[in-house]
Amino acid sequence: MSTPEGAPVLSLDAPGRATITLHRPRHRNRLHREDLLALQAHFASLAAMPDLRALVLTGAGRVFCAGFNLEELEQADAASADPQLFERTVDALETLPVPTIARLNGSVFGGATDLALACDLRVGVQGMELRMPAARLGLHYYPGGLRRYVSRLGLSAAKRLFLLAESVPGEELLRIGYLDALAAADALDEVVEGLAASLLAGAPLALQGMKLSLDEIARGEFDLRRLRQREARCAQSDDIREGLAAFAARRAPRFMGR
Repeated sequence: MSTPEGAPVLSLDAPGRATITLHRPRHRNRLHREDLLALQAHFASLAAMPDLRALVLTGAGRVFCAGFNLEELEQADAASADPQLFERTVDALETLPVPTIARLNGSVFGGATDLALACDLRVGVQGMELRMPAARLGLHYYPGGLRRYVSRLGLSAAKRLFLLAESVPGEELLRIGYLDALAAADALDEVVEGLAASLLAGAPLALQGMKLSLDEIARGEFDLRRLRQREARCAQSDDIREGLAAFAARRAPRFMGR
């Protein structure tokens, strides 16, 4: 990539698809405050794109992300200015209406483990590992991240990763459900492309609605009225008429997201 090292880069790769690349490879893509603000701006832009159907989040270099820049954590002024900046950034990723894929091109550490967990799907590369060192740093992790770990991985796995602060290899991450797939380095893009293609083939309203509803249920925010509204919106959409017509004609549907 020719872009100078710095804030995350947003690219629109193809119709309906975008990629955000963390771009500090010399520092293992650690996240600075300016990077978190850039990510929030990217998420806001993507949320306003009605034709977007899939977002891939990845990193440049050999490590996905080393987490938050701990040098800034030690700066009292920076921390007190917005102590929930990291948490709000990850929450913004989780609540994006578009389905998301974390392309984990390498190991993932600290807060970046939650950044990836906020994505809907995660594909890791063989040889990667995960480590959550909060207990070894004296940190009590923020509530949103703890909730995400427990709701998505279960209490036992969350306790293991947080309390033991051990390095966990990719094969074990696949077993406990942190990863949806684990690929060899030369097959990583093929696996990610396959998942992205499946998302692009789906009906946008149905995908977006079910993503939000499933996440709300997982968070304990079940609201039957809100779920019924999403259900009704899809039932009255052009997309469902197109989907049924395509099924009857045995052809690929051409969804418009309305």
